[in-house]
Amino acid sequence: MEIIFEKQIYLWFLLSIPIIIIVHFATLKASSSKAIRFANFQAIQRITGGQNLSKNFFLLTIRVIIILLFVFALSGITLSYTGQGSNFDFALAIDSSNSMLIQDLQPNRLEVAKESAINFIDSLRSNNGVSIISFGSTSLIESSLTNDRFESKGAIRRINIQETGGTAVGDAILSSVNSLVTSNKPKVVILLTDGRGNSGVNIEDAVDYAKIRQTTVNTIGIGTVEGAEYTSGVNLTLDETTLKEIALMTNGKYFLADSKEALDQAYKEIAGTTETTVYNNLALTFTMLALFLLLLEWMLLNTKYRTIP
Repeated sequence: MEIIFEKQIYLWFLLSIPIIIIVHFATLKASSSKAIRFANFQAIQRITGGQNLSKNFFLLTIRVIIILLFVFALSGITLSYTGQGSNFDFALAIDSSNSMLIQDLQPNRLEVAKESAINFIDSLRSNNGVSIISFGSTSLIESSLTNDRFESKGAIRRINIQETGGTAVGDAILSSVNSLVTSNKPKVVILLTDGRGNSGVNIEDAVDYAKIRQTTVNTIGIGTVEGAEYTSGVNLTLDETTLKEIALMTNGKYFLADSKEALDQAYKEIAGTTETTVYNNLALTFTMLALFLLLLEWMLLNTKYRTIP
């Protein structure tokens, strides 16, 4: 279980709480001075039993709670926990950099990735939406979020190798998350790559963005851990460490696909997932509680804690 604040900048308003406490006691002191000058102590003691002036700690507590609730609501407080889910929307991001032409998987990594991705889409429920992203040195949304299987599979078949060098893993995460922004279901990104991020947006920033947008990222490393010859004398290896960290930080899973069978199994496990991270935005609940306490404070100020002229 984790508490997330989507707009952390608003948490600075919590600094107003000490000010409210100081003002409360300063006002109380001023009221006490007036009471000393004008009060009929004998009458007050008979009525109050000796307590000449209430410190109104109850009202102060209510005011502090109201501020806390409003600030947390503005900050987009969200409770995340692991729960059961039966309906997801997916963003499928496929590496289309030059290295995906390596033939350690036949006929090459990209064609195997595309074939398995199509099989994955065929295995989904009819209400699972899918968006398709390709990425090399830049990321491209090949197909927006849709339930049209024909469109999704067509977008996968149209993915071609990007001629420019580089693998923008961070960009791929951002584009995938953005492609799911209209979804009101649990959101899952499947990121498939055979290399390491070496261009574009910083991966850590992209992962933070995915967390803020309440999106799980499953990562698939395609190829062997030992790597394969990319060009003469250059051996390309997987950055498993980073892919595992991306998955771990977003409550996803990492899969090593060193064969067509392993890749199919990874997709099968993702498609059959019933456990997901559930996000419960508490902003509206906190706002309603704050308004209720605000009304309660107003009633108390006009009844029990009313100031007599």
